[in-house]
Amino acid sequence: MNYLPIFVAVTSVAIVIQTGILIGMFLALRKTAEKLDTVTSHVNATILPAVDLTREMLVELRPKIENIATNLSETTTIIRTQVERVDATLTELVDRARLQVIRTDELVGRAIDKVEDATESVQKTVSIPVKQLSGIMRGVSAGLDYLATQKRRQATQRDEMFI
Repeated sequence: MNYLPIFVAVTSVAIVIQTGILIGMFLALRKTAEKLDTVTSHVNATILPAVDLTREMLVELRPKIENIATNLSETTTIIRTQVERVDATLTELVDRARLQVIRTDELVGRAIDKVEDATESVQKTVSIPVKQLSGIMRGVSAGLDYLATQKRRQATQRDEMFI
């Protein structure tokens, strides 16, 4: 038995099938390549210019962004310094105000003490002599009243004797 023609026939059929498969794969790859070319041209036409534009904008804006960051840092430092100055000034102002309040309180206290001392002095120097004078005046008034009543009594007694 000669198997060689069978093997050749089977091998020929296998090669034909493989050729068909390879042709099918070639056609599918060709379609895919065409679609890929379409997608690639679309990407090149729309997305790459946007990417290039974005890259150019970033290149242009980078110095400006760095400048903004530097300015912001400097501004923050200046603001911090100014806030510290304001805090120191306010602390000093509050301390001075507190000292002035203490001085004013002492001044008012001394003034009240002096007014009280002056009031006591006036009472001693004015009201005591006034009371003494008032007492003297009452005594004189009582004496005069007594004398006046004595004269009236004597006049009444004389009138009674005369009647």
